[in-house]
Amino acid sequence: MTETKMSGRTIWKRNLAAPLRAFLRTESGSAGVLVAAIVAALLWANIDLGSYEAVWRTQLSLRLGHLELSRDLHTWINSGLMTLFFLVVGLETRREFDLGDLRDRRRFVLPSVAGVIGMLIPVLIFLAINHGGPGAHGWGVAMSTDTALALGLLALLGRDVPDRVRIFLLTVFVVDDLIALIVIALVYSDDIKMMPIVVAVAAFAVMLALRAASVRRGSAYVPVAIVMWGALLVSGVDPVVAGLAIGLTAFAYSPGRAELEQVSGLFRSFREQPTPKLARTAAIGLANTLSPNDRLQRIYHPWSAYVIVPLFGLANAGISIDGPFLAQAFASPVTWGVLLGYVVGKPLAVIGTSAGLTWISHGRIRPAVGWAGVLGSGTIAGVSFTVSLLIASLAFTGDQLAEAKVGVLSAAIVSSALTWSAFRVTNMLPKDKRTRALFGDMTELIDLIPEVDEKQDHVRGPAGASVTLVQYGDFQCAYCGKAEPVLRQLLGHADLRFVWRHLPLSDVHPQALLAAEAAEAAAAQGKFWQMHDLLLEHQDKLNINDLVKYAGDLGLDQKRFHDDLISQAHVGRIESDIDSADNSGVSGTPTFFINGRRHYGAYDIKSLTAAIRMARARARLGREAPATRKKVRSVDSTARRSAITSSGSSRAGKPPGGGDDEPVRFGQIRADLHR
Repeated sequence: MTETKMSGRTIWKRNLAAPLRAFLRTESGSAGVLVAAIVAALLWANIDLGSYEAVWRTQLSLRLGHLELSRDLHTWINSGLMTLFFLVVGLETRREFDLGDLRDRRRFVLPSVAGVIGMLIPVLIFLAINHGGPGAHGWGVAMSTDTALALGLLALLGRDVPDRVRIFLLTVFVVDDLIALIVIALVYSDDIKMMPIVVAVAAFAVMLALRAASVRRGSAYVPVAIVMWGALLVSGVDPVVAGLAIGLTAFAYSPGRAELEQVSGLFRSFREQPTPKLARTAAIGLANTLSPNDRLQRIYHPWSAYVIVPLFGLANAGISIDGPFLAQAFASPVTWGVLLGYVVGKPLAVIGTSAGLTWISHGRIRPAVGWAGVLGSGTIAGVSFTVSLLIASLAFTGDQLAEAKVGVLSAAIVSSALTWSAFRVTNMLPKDKRTRALFGDMTELIDLIPEVDEKQDHVRGPAGASVTLVQYGDFQCAYCGKAEPVLRQLLGHADLRFVWRHLPLSDVHPQALLAAEAAEAAAAQGKFWQMHDLLLEHQDKLNINDLVKYAGDLGLDQKRFHDDLISQAHVGRIESDIDSADNSGVSGTPTFFINGRRHYGAYDIKSLTAAIRMARARARLGREAPATRKKVRSVDSTARRSAITSSGSSRAGKPPGGGDDEPVRFGQIRADLHR
């Protein structure tokens, strides 16, 4: 049995309509590596500070003829490798706008305001403490949350904290990293030279032109990106700005079903004639179904999370700590400015902004989480490291740099303790109050289009159930067969209704559409679910003779059943489900929706039960009005269609599942009927 089957995950589980799941898992896992790097740096610096500093002052040069670029190892890390870190930040920001909750632009109002104020208040606190002092120019150290470290620590400190809280934290501080980069470029860059900046802008324009020309080869972009980075380095502007700019221009979209069908055709061609040329064509075609954003994330995010950021921590966190130094540091306004800016300023900004905008807008603009989620996001926002130390290394030297580092590390420790306390208290609340405290009453974006219709859909379970589980399935799909026993266990719950929608993947399952028609022919005689169960139990026997036999076993009128298959009487019903799948961003099976929200990842009994339990708890809050839900769905549908169109989908400009695809879709059916 393959690993995929053992894990109970769909082939398409990493579909980009779920932009944050993999990101959060990577950041959570890398937090431990970063903490270990910080501890190693502190131990190294306190054992032998001389060797620690000597290593990072080592010169590393690149030479091409008479051209030479020479910097110390510390600079190569802070201005070189960290460019890739900010590339990932830009990619994640763009993905949130294209596919995440921020595709409803109204939801960006509160995070953007909270992000700006979350930088302004800590800076004001720092300046108030350092007013007129020599450390006042280092105000930028106190403004930026380390989102990656904060997310990782949040996962460690609040194991039962739902993803919604982590997503809220990320969206609030999307703005944080963007503004921090602007501050670095404008405030902490020296001796600005205009000609290299012009070269960098020209290189960036070339990259945009390549993208507009639909050039997908990474090798075409790499030389231009290097020119852009080098020009910024020579200009005096910190070149990490290049990474952010490139990331923000990388579109994110979900692989379209039509594109996946085309790739299946390429693979079949290779299967029939396994030549190197066809192998390369199939591999390129498969890679091209992914958006540029996803491909870049897959390459650079693990390196950023597990290598670059920990290496940055090792190179920057080392300070020699002893009693006299700590006494000096905690008597310094620089240390206290940084510490109070993060520990007091960040929570005050997040909580105050959330409460203020909710009151001013009369609830139309409010946080996507409850008060406990806002509080925990505010306290963990006091965790800073990467950008803070980067700015500190640009603003300070000597003792002031060490004092700033003490402030940053102390703020991370205190903020972590406050966050743990906040969620510890929350977990002591009664279940309903805890759910409301974490989730709040924000209307969720609905991924399922259209909503379930009892008159149109095939529904199993009570109509008044608080949780509706929708599956897009294919009767010949082995993964759907694997999910069936799990679903039967779930259907034992009295408060759950199950809906099946067809998505026959005819390009890989030649009998899937015929089986779907058989289910609909049985439905016309009142036996849909009985046929549904039989088809999933006999996935290897789905030719027309088998189907007619199943009809007889169920006591159906076999002649009517056979005639329905021959005349394709129920194709229109199946097409409506396929259109629904396209509009809902579904490209593989099985795909599940729980109360209209897409479920990602594992579909084993434990994972689905947990998701259903959470949906039931949210349903008890009774927060959504029908008019609001309709409006949110409309925004979501428009954004998704826009994302699909931006990918260059062959479906653009015609209804999904119609037009030129029809002969391909039904060709196999006609062949089966004549066997």
